Amino acid sequence: QVQLVESGGGLVQAGGSLRLSCAASGRTFSTYAMGWFRQAPGKERDFVAGISRYGLNSDYADSVKGRFTISRDNAKNTVTLQMNSLKPEDTAVYYCAAGPRYSAVRIPSDYSYWGQGTQVTVSS
Repeated sequence: QVQLVESGGGLVQAGGSLRLSCAASGRTFSTYAMGWFRQAPGKERDFVAGISRYGLNSDYADSVKGRFTISRDNAKNTVTLQMNSLKPEDTAVYYCAAGPRYSAVRIPSDYSYWGQGTQVTVSS
């Protein structure tokens, strides 16, 4: 069992930056691929970024590539999403998730555990 808790969301102006963190419980953190997803009101939950178990591989949605960076620290059981050059369309609730396979890192249904989400609002 893994519990995930996100933090770091908030209100920021367009062009600004935020750093989201996800803290995981349990001793098996390094056995999971980790992902960040987001969901805007009335829309589906979309893939944002994912990282393999030891951080050797990462993947990004086209909409955030070059602006967001995902990283993980297995010693601290944390995964981080650094978000730069934020745009109003980045506004959403952001979720971190733990899943068994990096090969399916973009697929929400492949993830076993989800955090409660943190709100990110970007004003224009």
